[in-house]
Amino acid sequence: MPEVKKEGVLLVKTTLAFEDEGVLNPAAIDDGEFIHLFYRAVSKGNYSSIGYCKLKGPLVIKQRRNTPVIAPEYAYESHGVEDPRIVLIDDLYYLTYTAYDGVNALGALAVSADLIHFEKKGLIVPQISYATFCSLTAPTCQVNEKYLRYNENGRLAEKNGITVLIWDKNLIFFPGRINGKMYFLHRIKPDIQIVSISELSELTPDFWINYFSHFDEQIVMTAKYDHEVSYIGGGCPPIKTDAGWLLIYHGVHDTIDGYVYTACAALLDLDNPAKEIARLPYPLFEPEQQWEVVGEVNNVCFPTGAIVHDDTLYIYYGAADEQIACASVSIELLLGELFINRL
Repeated sequence: MPEVKKEGVLLVKTTLAFEDEGVLNPAAIDDGEFIHLFYRAVSKGNYSSIGYCKLKGPLVIKQRRNTPVIAPEYAYESHGVEDPRIVLIDDLYYLTYTAYDGVNALGALAVSADLIHFEKKGLIVPQISYATFCSLTAPTCQVNEKYLRYNENGRLAEKNGITVLIWDKNLIFFPGRINGKMYFLHRIKPDIQIVSISELSELTPDFWINYFSHFDEQIVMTAKYDHEVSYIGGGCPPIKTDAGWLLIYHGVHDTIDGYVYTACAALLDLDNPAKEIARLPYPLFEPEQQWEVVGEVNNVCFPTGAIVHDDTLYIYYGAADEQIACASVSIELLLGELFINRL
C-alpha cells in the first residue's frame, strides 16, 4: 500500500459574501509556472460560484481573487455553479462544472484561452426525465436497481415549476484527444459512464437517444469493493501515464453515521479508456483528520483536482464539504500498486 501524506488544509472560507459558508472541490491545472485552482465557493443559502487562487508549487498560495471567476447567470444554474474540473484540449481550457437550478444538477462547460476569460457553452449532458431514461435503456440492458433508488426523484414530473430531470454530474474531460476523439466521464448514479465524440456539436438529442439505447456499453466503472458499495463517481481528470490513464475517483459507502466519501484509484486503458484495467481494492485515502471528519457534511474526502510535481501526485480535495485540503503520494508507488491489482 503506497503511503499517502495528508498535507493539511490549504484553503478555508473567508468573510467575503460569495465564500462565507465554505470552499471545496477545486479544479487544478499546472501551466508550468503556476498551479491554478478553481474552487467551489459557497455563500449563505447554499448558492455556489467558482473562486480562484494561484499557487507557486503545489502548496504555496501566491494570489487569491476576492470575487468569483464564474458565477450563475442562466436559469439552468440559478442556484449555483459547483464542483469544477479543468483540462487543456487543443490549446483551449475546458472547465466543466455542475449547474444547479434548485431542482436539477447537470454537467455544464465553459472554455477559456487564458484562464481568465471564460465562455459558457451551456449544459452538455442529456436533459431527460427518469421515465425517458427507463424507456431508452430498457431494450438493451437490465439497469442496476440502484438507478431507480437514486434517480426516480419520487416520480415527480415537476417541482417548483421546473421539469424534473435525471441528475448527471461529475462531468470530466480527458486532457487531450485520444486517437482523434475527445472523451469525457459523467455520472448518473450509481456508476461512471463515458462518452467519445469528435466535436461538441455531436451532442444532439439524437446522439443521446442512441447512447442510452446502448447504455450497458457506456458504463466504464461500477462499484466493486466495500468502501464504494453505495455508489462511485468521477474525481480528478485522468492523468496519462505509461501504465494507463490514472483515475482518482470517489467511492461512497453508507454507515450508521451516514455516507462516507473516500478517494480511490484506478487505471483505464490508454487507447480505449472505456476499458478499466486496474483498481485498488481499498481507498487511497479516507476521512481521518478532524477537518475531514467534521464539517458542513461529515466524513468527506472528495477529490477533484490533481497535478504531478517531481514524481509526486498532489491531490486537491474537498474536506467535509467546507474547506480544501491536499494529499500527496508517490506516483511510481501508486502505479506499482495498481499493477498488482490488475483486473
